[in-house]
Amino acid sequence: MGLFDAHYFLWMALAAALLASIASGIIGSYVVVKRIVFISGSIAHAVLGGMGIFLYLKRTLQWNFLSPMLGAFLFAILSALLLGYTHIRHRQREDSVIAALWALGMAIGVIFISLTPGYNVEMMNFLFGNILWSTPKDLALLLVLDGFIITAVFFLHQKFQLICFDEKQALLQGLPVTRLYSYLLAMVAITIVLLIQIVGSILVISMLCLPAAIANIFTKKLYKMIFLAIAISMILSSIGAGISLWFNLPLGATIALCSTTCYLLSSTMRKLKV
Repeated sequence: MGLFDAHYFLWMALAAALLASIASGIIGSYVVVKRIVFISGSIAHAVLGGMGIFLYLKRTLQWNFLSPMLGAFLFAILSALLLGYTHIRHRQREDSVIAALWALGMAIGVIFISLTPGYNVEMMNFLFGNILWSTPKDLALLLVLDGFIITAVFFLHQKFQLICFDEKQALLQGLPVTRLYSYLLAMVAITIVLLIQIVGSILVISMLCLPAAIANIFTKKLYKMIFLAIAISMILSSIGAGISLWFNLPLGATIALCSTTCYLLSSTMRKLKV
């Protein structure tokens, strides 16, 4: 038995994590620069409501076409659009809306999960990640996500960069700030939903934001930050996979722990140099 066959699930999981690093590195950089980590966290927790409702309907009404991931996707997009509108039109209430959406999604999710008959292994996978069960279909989905994000950023990077650094200047230049901000949040939402399959909804923000936050310590130029964040995410995913295999630990949690440790060390080293 070859090395690949002996550790097939780990290799598939590592491939998924590396592909996810591309999406998280790109989108996470915009999230960190725009300082919308809290908004991203709200979306990540709001999707629990969609997953809970769709899983409940699937189990009780035998509507097998209702996948929890579909519920997560719908709730994520709706949350992104609502937060985008609130950010532009009612900024003074933005924090309250973010907190309310965060709590509402979690509350709905917990209620419907408790009402769903049987042991919810499927939901546990979405909460804590099921990266070790990654399939070729999952890899193909991540490839599509990466292709979509790279294409969108190729055409919209300059506009995204302007609204991230100076919304007022973007408005003065006649850019559709509301629409662009909604596009950006929608891309964040889509990325979060697909990354949930890798590390779960509880740890998804660590994979989305920490590599970009580490990159931001070493460079302030956005395009450099994006490439550095992708590289850091890939390295941390590989290290996490190795530690997970060696010590028989959950892969998603190990990657998140590696990312957090690296961020704390990088921040400390930077402060000591200053």
